[in-house]
Amino acid sequence: MTEILIVNATVDAPAAAVFGVLADPSTHKDIDGTGWVREPIDGPRPLSAPGQVFRVAMYHDGHPDKHYEMANQVVDLEPDRVIAWAPGGLAEDGSLELGGWTWRYDLEPLGPQQTRVTLTYDWSKVPAEVRENIMFPPFPVSHLDNSLANLARLAVVRT
Repeated sequence: MTEILIVNATVDAPAAAVFGVLADPSTHKDIDGTGWVREPIDGPRPLSAPGQVFRVAMYHDGHPDKHYEMANQVVDLEPDRVIAWAPGGLAEDGSLELGGWTWRYDLEPLGPQQTRVTLTYDWSKVPAEVRENIMFPPFPVSHLDNSLANLARLAVVRT
């Protein structure tokens, strides 16, 4: 059984515009097609380096609290080429506890106004105790296609 979903799309915008949307946590709610992602908690600050943590408000009917937050750690970042983060949460002592899944966007310029975007959702490192409470993937692959379509619309607006 595969534990990685990968989708691709060609976006009619330069890689810098696509990357700019992805590196701005305030746009993540508009990229996400599920309606789960809400506004950033830490204010407007772009993602700029691996290790950086950014928090976002979330909502899900199936979550015990309905409203909750995710703390995401940037695990890979190369401007205009790749950005990836690992979602998790903050423990009571303030330490970061990652869930074992990642979101990764690889950008390949196809010309000055086109970018091939590869979105990878990888849950291969999710521990058994997390899998007892969350089914993976928690959405159909069409969610990833919708996310890339939303990303494309936002990136075109930035050009």
